[in-house]
Amino acid sequence: MTLRFRKYSWQLAPKVIKDIRQAVFIDEQRVPPELEWDDTDEIADHFVAVTSDNTPVATARLFRTLDETGHIGRMAVLPEHRGQGIGEAMLRHLMAEAEGEVEDLHLSAQEHAVPFYQRSGFHVCSGPYDDAGIPHFAMRCLAPELVNNSFSAERPRRRPMILGADDQSWLIDRDHQVSPLMDSLIGQARQRLWLYDRLLDHEIYDRERFRDLLSALARHHRNSEVRLLIHDDGPLVKRRHQVVELLRRLPSSITLRLVNDDYPAEGHPFLLVDREGVLVRHRFDRPDGFAGFADSGRVKLLADTFQRMWDTARPSLELRELPL
Repeated sequence: MTLRFRKYSWQLAPKVIKDIRQAVFIDEQRVPPELEWDDTDEIADHFVAVTSDNTPVATARLFRTLDETGHIGRMAVLPEHRGQGIGEAMLRHLMAEAEGEVEDLHLSAQEHAVPFYQRSGFHVCSGPYDDAGIPHFAMRCLAPELVNNSFSAERPRRRPMILGADDQSWLIDRDHQVSPLMDSLIGQARQRLWLYDRLLDHEIYDRERFRDLLSALARHHRNSEVRLLIHDDGPLVKRRHQVVELLRRLPSSITLRLVNDDYPAEGHPFLLVDREGVLVRHRFDRPDGFAGFADSGRVKLLADTFQRMWDTARPSLELRELPL
């Protein structure tokens, strides 16, 4: 089906946007009107999908918060037009709209729709919660541009960047690809994150989102274990790296050690997430490498290597002596 998408502010939005939301959310799903219409409508961009004969079939909204996070909501396809890929086309159009503007997209998904959003690279990032009497899950995509670009590949991904499900490797050959792939892996970690690198480079690791993802794993997941294994802690001390605060405040969950140079060390950096996620760079000073979201065999091999280096490593005395 050929679709076109039209974008409006709430002040100039046609009545059909309200009509579609009324039909789907209020009439069909029994959402109370006072919950359906909210102040967010005033600050959001609103989209309508129309067919080749200008028939409106779906709507959605997109807005950005002060922390530069994008939020997708109120996605609705009229019942008589479902099952034709319209919802997926609308979602991907919204992701394209957000490209270059935000690197983190959030949405609230009804429980039955979780697999639908996973097909477009959104992962679950909360437990179930009630919204207007309907079970929901918070979901996010930390690499909307990379995911969107993957849709045109010859071999489409079934669930791009979903830990344990996406079995195709993501090749890395540009600096800007490293952080979103790394964040997408860490954002889905449930217990283990092991990182090995020469140092915690400013561009890759001294970022608010990296810090926040580590903090969330350490604070909110039982028995979580974050291990950082590096060769040089000097830059951490000099720059007051954002990871330093976490190391001091969450010492039982986040640990940093220095490689013992008297023992063999791996010649390239890597990140391991739980039992299936991996990101490998072939050299310390270049981005080239790959990421895998369902690569348990490689994770096991690298975990054995990491453990051997970890067992002979030593703590950072300089970081231990820094005041809070």
